[in-house]
Amino acid sequence: MTVAMNALHRSLGVHRVLEPAGVLPQAAHRLDADPRIGPDEVRIAVQRLNLDAASYRQLAEEHDGDGDRVRAAVLGIVGSRGKMHNPVTGSGGMLIGVVDEVGDDSPLGLEPGQQVATLVSLTLTPLRLTDGLAQWDGRSEQVPTAGTAILFARSIAAVLPDDLPQEVALAVLDVCGAPAATERVVHRSGHRPSVAVLGAAGKSGCLSLAAARDARAGRLVGVVRDEREATALRAARLADEVVVADATDPLAVAAAVGQPVDVTVVCVDAPGAEHGAVLATADGGTVVFFSMATSFSAAALGAEGMAADVTMLVGNGYTPGHAALAMDLYRHSPGVRSLIEPRVRAS
Repeated sequence: MTVAMNALHRSLGVHRVLEPAGVLPQAAHRLDADPRIGPDEVRIAVQRLNLDAASYRQLAEEHDGDGDRVRAAVLGIVGSRGKMHNPVTGSGGMLIGVVDEVGDDSPLGLEPGQQVATLVSLTLTPLRLTDGLAQWDGRSEQVPTAGTAILFARSIAAVLPDDLPQEVALAVLDVCGAPAATERVVHRSGHRPSVAVLGAAGKSGCLSLAAARDARAGRLVGVVRDEREATALRAARLADEVVVADATDPLAVAAAVGQPVDVTVVCVDAPGAEHGAVLATADGGTVVFFSMATSFSAAALGAEGMAADVTMLVGNGYTPGHAALAMDLYRHSPGVRSLIEPRVRAS
């Protein structure tokens, strides 16, 4: 192996893959979570995990909401895989902690003592838990814990702001890819495109609505699952229209949205929202799938079966400047805060 190729492997974390050999950390079944770092790595003293919504929902449903069983399941996943990588949903989440040690060759610009949030998925982050999750009741997405995590040379982390509570920053940064990508798509879609957001009262949904508004979108439609969420979203004043529909019922979604929109953003944490999103989108429009519960085969084959001329995008959790954008939206939008703060308090 050439020196350049070896450096690439290390920067991506391939040297931490235990099995199967030759894959990247995200695709690996098991990672080496040894807390001893290499010269280009960073060790984080973990304080809190944020399980992604699809993963937590699946675990809670599988174990009938029993917190002890959910906790045991998470411990089992991390213990066996060396990372938090839900084998059913394929998703993980993110974490916050304190920089513990920095290798001399790390390019991340981090310093010991900084409190940071990792902006890469737990599905590719070597993770070791040392407290048995004793501080967590298994009934929320946010998981207070202790342990170590490893960042690679091509990992991403953000120093946490001083003006926001730790739990708030974690909740916002967990979904910061969604509003950044929404802003980019709206800008590229022409003059004041119409936008619908499915799952609009959730964290990523309300931030996406706010980002679309800031990007000078035209008609904004927020699709929520029940009247309780509709009332909260109307009070937040983030959407021009708030409609109630089961996101897994394609005809109900299409009827609720009415005139098809130019851009549809899917932030629903349950499977089955693909076809409704396609039906709600005008020919020539764009669908952005940000839910880890999305079946991309269902989306592609469904669009084909509907003869729908839409562009479908996988929501990439990384866009340059995504963390700063999401935090600014939270700071400057009372509507976003009104929807996210109760979720954080409940967790």
